[in-house]
Amino acid sequence: MAVVPFRDPQLPDRRDDDDDDRDPGGKMSFLEHLEEFRKRLVKSLIAVGVGMAIAFLFITPIYEFVMVPLAGMLPEGGHLIYTEPAEAFLLNLKIALLAGIVIAAPAVMFQVWRFVAPGLYANEKRFAVPFILLTTIGFVAGAAFSHYVVFRVMWRYFAGFQTEFMLFTPKISSVFALYTKMALAMGVVFQMPTVVFFLARMGMVTGRWLLRHFKYAVLANFVIAAVITPGGDPMSQALIAVPMIGLYILSIGIAWVFAKRRSPEGA
Repeated sequence: MAVVPFRDPQLPDRRDDDDDDRDPGGKMSFLEHLEEFRKRLVKSLIAVGVGMAIAFLFITPIYEFVMVPLAGMLPEGGHLIYTEPAEAFLLNLKIALLAGIVIAAPAVMFQVWRFVAPGLYANEKRFAVPFILLTTIGFVAGAAFSHYVVFRVMWRYFAGFQTEFMLFTPKISSVFALYTKMALAMGVVFQMPTVVFFLARMGMVTGRWLLRHFKYAVLANFVIAAVITPGGDPMSQALIAVPMIGLYILSIGIAWVFAKRRSPEGA
């Protein structure tokens, strides 16, 4: 007896596309996929290295962009400290690395596209430029949202526990590690609308399907927020989960507007 796999009836059947549209290069063995992944990873690391070198040319304004707001939100008498001889020097390297990742984002996204493109249909490969542009914008927007909103609110919240018995003097390495974690995490989170846009255009999701699974998405968002945030306090989780839920709602609208329409024959 033949087994028919389950699929959402709201989704158009991708088998309607001509199989001949697939790139023959998309049929690769497992080892060939690993080699392709290694090649794309190496090129991405080279792009990040170039971005890091560029960031070093402007390390002073970038350093001030990151550090001045952090120091300014410390309570009176609080200081950022370092306890290891090379800790302050390494901070400059870490800031340059983070800035290099942001600068190299278009090149990294291009390598991601080159890795997945062989498995796409010919009519789907025309999305290369929109993919690179939208994912780059999403990553930079997420990092900026972390810098201007999420991390500042979280930083002020943690600093507010200083009392007459405790002086808030955090280590700079710990502070910047948290800053980097939040910036990269929000950069990835802000890819949600872009990912949904391309999945909808490829006929893999619909707005109706996303809306039907909204309650599961809310639960997943809070679980992810609990993993990302440094502590288990509800406020830190809400700072991450609420924007994620907002992005999911935005993604539902995007999928509804840009979903691939079913052909009359498929209907």
